[in-house]
Amino acid sequence: MRTSYSSILLVVTLIGITACKPQKKEKLEGDTTEEAVTVSSENAETPLELIKLEGSPSYEAAALELQSPGTGTIAKGSDADFVFQVNNYELKAQTKGPNAEMLANSGKGQHIHFILDNQPYSAHYEPQFKKELPDGVHHLVAFLSRSYHESVKNKNSVVVRKLEVGENPKDSLGLDMKAPTLIYSRPKGTYSGKDTENLLLDFFVLNTVLSEDGNKVRATINGKTFMISEWAPYLIKGLPMGEVTLQLELVDNQGNLIAGPFNQVTRTVTLEQ
Repeated sequence: MRTSYSSILLVVTLIGITACKPQKKEKLEGDTTEEAVTVSSENAETPLELIKLEGSPSYEAAALELQSPGTGTIAKGSDADFVFQVNNYELKAQTKGPNAEMLANSGKGQHIHFILDNQPYSAHYEPQFKKELPDGVHHLVAFLSRSYHESVKNKNSVVVRKLEVGENPKDSLGLDMKAPTLIYSRPKGTYSGKDTENLLLDFFVLNTVLSEDGNKVRATINGKTFMISEWAPYLIKGLPMGEVTLQLELVDNQGNLIAGPFNQVTRTVTLEQ
């Protein structure tokens, strides 16, 4: 009976230890309070994280206007003069706050992201400059950018303009500029050293609002997919060195791609030691 009692006591003790042991909670990549609300990943095998970036100055009153070309019509394809008016925002100033230290930051300061036909942007630190435009119909999106390339997101910080260059220009893209449209901004180029730790994922959405029950941006980074339901900047963390492939898609509440020539875009960037 002593042996039987000891065995029973051992089993009860083990059961008690198991019941009292705290259960380990599985954590998905980037599982922060903000990300739990706005970002979900469809596969969680890698340490890749997508985390909402916060703490940037809002610049709610900042405004960008295109003064020239005023009509959107340019007689001949060549170097075109662009003149912007910038209000309540200082070009070439360094954006204040900790994000300037955490992200790849331009030593030249705040600037304008100039995006033609959803191609990689050119950065401009003066409100007046020249751009070479071939004949045809082009779609311009330009917006104010912080020194670390995060876009200023308000209704007055962006210029959207259709440009017709040359005689009888043809619109090969067929973009409806009043339809829901996704414009890619960051990441871009080559990152090295400390700048590889936190890459900024940033984009512009036009004519739509992202939400849990509505349209979203599907971000696929090195094969891992995140669903973004809040228009905000994000940090990409945990990327390996080498070439990184990113695809952004504007999708509806069923995950279907929304028609539009810019609503699916793939870019590559490079990370090096």
